[in-house]
Amino acid sequence: MIKTKEKLLSEVLKLSPVDKAQIVEDILSSFESRDGEGIDKLWEDEVENRISAYEKGQIKTKPLKDVFKKFK
Repeated sequence: MIKTKEKLLSEVLKLSPVDKAQIVEDILSSFESRDGEGIDKLWEDEVENRISAYEKGQIKTKPLKDVFKKFK
């Protein structure tokens, strides 16, 4: 089992940042949660807060290519 996990991790690490993020999301979604809706609401609120802060000029953005450079 350890070799299988190591091989799987090795393959996943070769993927693009977007593909890796999708895999993480898929894995986390596979866990059953009694409060899944509560978690979704928290994320929804966080997104709305960030959009609002951006629109008010309280936070700045970076080009996506600059963000991904960090993960290469």
